[in-house]
Amino acid sequence: MHADAVVLDVDGVLVDVADSYRRAIVESVDRLHGRTIDREEIQLFKDAGGFNNDWELTYAAALYVLADDRESFSLSLPAFADRIAERGGGLSAAEAVVEAHLSADEYAAVEDAWDTDALRETFQALYLGADLFRELEGGDPPFEADGYINDEPVIVEGETLDHLTSYYRTGVLTGRPAAEADIALARSKFAVPADHRFTMDDWEEGKPHPHALTTLAERLDADSVVFVGDTLDDVRTAVNAAAADDSRTYRGVGVLTGGLTGEEGREKYEATGAAAVVDSVNDLPDLLSPPEE
Repeated sequence: MHADAVVLDVDGVLVDVADSYRRAIVESVDRLHGRTIDREEIQLFKDAGGFNNDWELTYAAALYVLADDRESFSLSLPAFADRIAERGGGLSAAEAVVEAHLSADEYAAVEDAWDTDALRETFQALYLGADLFRELEGGDPPFEADGYINDEPVIVEGETLDHLTSYYRTGVLTGRPAAEADIALARSKFAVPADHRFTMDDWEEGKPHPHALTTLAERLDADSVVFVGDTLDDVRTAVNAAAADDSRTYRGVGVLTGGLTGEEGREKYEATGAAAVVDSVNDLPDLLSPPEE
């Protein structure tokens, strides 16, 4: 596969977030509501689309838990995720699905119990830990914690990064806040200039909107771009970029080191339009041909 530039996602590509972000989602909901979803069920929201922001995924999971306590609510979690996908994905779709399946009084009660500010604060306290919470959030956490951010094994190997940075122009496109992206990139030993990366702080739309990827392609002066990610929305981002910018070639490559794994994950990527699926980012050098070849 030919490429001038390679753009990498962070979570599930450079670092493993199964015991950090995903654990924080599950435990934040449980702390506030006394019950939660299973960690494996997080992937239902990811596949539905529009949940690149894990805070919003946490809000949607909490919304489901609160709605599921209501007698008239009859959707299973897979069915809930399917309805979200049918409405275009994301948190607003989740809210619309809940509203459509509850009476007006029940929906009002769910809304009253649904505290997204408290969910975000709990999530950040669990994920960052007390010291980093104080540094990045600018206040005291609601409780003391060590921080799941310390439980993110690095997936990408130094040899892989050496190869990619030697042969290609490289960039990063992540849904992480900039400060948290800095930590993961430093841990991965992947140095990326500020104008060659997009984080949550740099754009409002989020994946799978193509703006960030097409902008990076322009900044990298690339005719052909490969974007490597661990979710269907990452692949959709490349597909949408190709539709929005016919002056360049965009290809999405899925990795099986995130929530999508095995043959089922491979099939989901391919059905969404992935140009290729690899076991991990470390297989990328064998997939790509150097630009000069």
